[in-house]
Amino acid sequence: MVTDSAPRLDAVFGALADPTRRAILLRLSRAPLPVGTLANTFPISRPAISKHLDTLERAGLVQRMPRGRSNLCVVRPAPVLEATAWLEFYRTHWEGALDRFALLVDTEEETP
Repeated sequence: MVTDSAPRLDAVFGALADPTRRAILLRLSRAPLPVGTLANTFPISRPAISKHLDTLERAGLVQRMPRGRSNLCVVRPAPVLEATAWLEFYRTHWEGALDRFALLVDTEEETP
């Protein structure tokens, strides 16, 4: 499956590679939150949270929307769905290849 979405997938998988960013996404999946409220739920500095949010935003996983004097963070699921589709394609490909390999091994073992 070769697509023109490789840079987007790279950004999504790169963003998801960090446990703090995954925790941020999990927290935001429950409800949109202002940056300050989100930052208070983690044992790291607010600037560190902002850097993580920058990465998530570049990957398209989070959007910050101005709300008065703060920004509301909202999860955007489309990039995750695209990554899931990519993974599903390769899962079915490799399952089929492994099934064919197992059949070949079984056939070879039965041949004297």
